Amino acid sequence: MMRQDAQRLTRLHIALLAAALAGCAVGPDYRRPAAPAVASYTPEALPPGTAEAKGIGGSMQRFVPGGEIPARWWELFRSGALDRWIREGLANSPTLVAAEATLRRAQETRRARAGDLLPGVDGSASASRQKPSGASFGEANLQINPFTLYNASVGVSYTLDLFGKTRRELEALQAQVDYQGFQLEGARLTLTSNIVTAAILEASLRGQLQATREILAAQEEQLGMIEKQFELGGIARTDVLAQRSSLAQARAALPPLEKRLAQARHLLAVLAGRFPGDTADLPEFDLKDFQLPEELPLSLPSSLARQRPDIRSAEEALHAASAAVGVATANLYPQVTLSGQYGTTAMRIGDLFGPGSAVWGFGAGLLQPIFHGGALEASRRAEVAGYDQAAAQYRETVLQAFREVADVLRALEYDAVTLKAQSEAEAAARDTLDIATKQVRYGATSYLSLLNAQREYNLARILLVQAQALRFADTAALFQSLGGGWWNREIPSNGVSRR
Repeated sequence: MMRQDAQRLTRLHIALLAAALAGCAVGPDYRRPAAPAVASYTPEALPPGTAEAKGIGGSMQRFVPGGEIPARWWELFRSGALDRWIREGLANSPTLVAAEATLRRAQETRRARAGDLLPGVDGSASASRQKPSGASFGEANLQINPFTLYNASVGVSYTLDLFGKTRRELEALQAQVDYQGFQLEGARLTLTSNIVTAAILEASLRGQLQATREILAAQEEQLGMIEKQFELGGIARTDVLAQRSSLAQARAALPPLEKRLAQARHLLAVLAGRFPGDTADLPEFDLKDFQLPEELPLSLPSSLARQRPDIRSAEEALHAASAAVGVATANLYPQVTLSGQYGTTAMRIGDLFGPGSAVWGFGAGLLQPIFHGGALEASRRAEVAGYDQAAAQYRETVLQAFREVADVLRALEYDAVTLKAQSEAEAAARDTLDIATKQVRYGATSYLSLLNAQREYNLARILLVQAQALRFADTAALFQSLGGGWWNREIPSNGVSRR
């Protein structure tokens, strides 16, 4: 008898599960947004190659439409010190640790709710000592001896997902998992880009410091020459004072550069998960140690939305909002709950599974929303508005992404032109300074010409270093704006879709 009851209970559970799985899911079925119908990033066609200049960072760069971005794109700069520091940052950054923990939390929350699609089964056992009163049986004088009651049972409960509420909730939770996965990819991309940018900034500051110190050395030599001429009566004292003033101004430019250099190294330490004072083995970056990538892969506009982590995150937020509309819609429909219990009851433990000890029961419940003062309908309209908001935010993210790519493409084009012009300006200013210095030494020109030549050369030298650094920094910005090549990693990221 007990076996037949158990078989009937099992068949009922299978039938209930089949009925639930056959149910429909109300609300909108999510559809991935179509790729933007954009043919190019900029209104004008890109040139076949950028301008070329002599010296550091002056190579001509060519865009390769449809080219693949390597997962470790920073290796294109050919700097072993940079590679090492990025590896340390990826291994130790607390920002990445926090992002990974957030992703794991979302994954476990999704797993915890996955059981809602299956029946809940609970086992229970109890023992109680009782002495009822005879009054409960209508006889006040009836004496009933105390007795012990033992009970063991298994209970099953299941809410049929007839209208897909549970499935929509799980869909929203999975979207949250994917959202956090792309947030992690975005954090990795931001970290590597920040390290590259900070290293280039340090290299630029070192170049500016070196240029300033060389300028100081030259001006000190010129001051000595001028002072000798003054002692011989060849020039006025005002010329000496003017040279000393120029030298003092050049010296005053050193402390701000040194301050910014120290701050850049502090930043590099923190990006690698270290304290600012822990820089003993931090490399000293120099522009001449970087190689400017000459071929720049340029993703097709139709692929950008599948590559940028921020766009994919916004898409998953849109997916979650769509599922939330389904949940709110399902709340308008009936909810059916089935339950069953099978067990034994006896006054002695040894009789728990004996003849006549079996107890069982089945039940079903129906909850039909009738009147909630319009709350359920308002909740659904609120979720629809949330979906519209997420759709607008997704479009805004896409527009900003295309703007960033367009900006950096134009920046690379004009950076090259600027560097070429600045290189020529620096060479011309250097030649002018050499001529002015010789002329002043032999008394062929006024000292004012030398001062002007010094100012022009000082400015041109600093601007040249800045222009060189800007080409490296904007090249890194291009890789970042195109998504950083995370989809080309050999080891897949934490569960997020590559495409």
